[in-house]
Amino acid sequence: MIVPTEQLGAHRGRVAMVDGGFDPLHAGHVDYFREAARLGVPVLCNVSPDEYVARKHPVLLPQAERAAILDAIRYIDLVHPSQTITEEVLRLLRPRYYVKGADWRDRLPPAEMSTCAEHGIEVVYLDTVTNSSTTILARLHG
Repeated sequence: MIVPTEQLGAHRGRVAMVDGGFDPLHAGHVDYFREAARLGVPVLCNVSPDEYVARKHPVLLPQAERAAILDAIRYIDLVHPSQTITEEVLRLLRPRYYVKGADWRDRLPPAEMSTCAEHGIEVVYLDTVTNSSTTILARLHG
């Protein structure tokens, strides 16, 4: 189910939030979603806006299409097409868990870490990193 920003508060404290650009989506992402689902609460996928993705590489799929695809993945219960920074989504949603790949350990932006600490959001790092969209694109255009 697609969740607009104004409805994030309805899920406060009850979900595990995963987030990213997911452009292109790959098997490593599916592993990430599967492991997040094992935390035992619904998974909300926060999808970065096209402007964020464009800072890394040309957008392959617009955000609305990425959100629709992610919404079809069985490990994801809710999808939020974000129009703001992750810190703001964390503040509005206040998920039970903020789930990131282990490659983000010691690299999360300080504003995200302080928002999680301020609101009692548990940061969970999953060791599921098998690839990255950036790496896949680099191989294609290498």
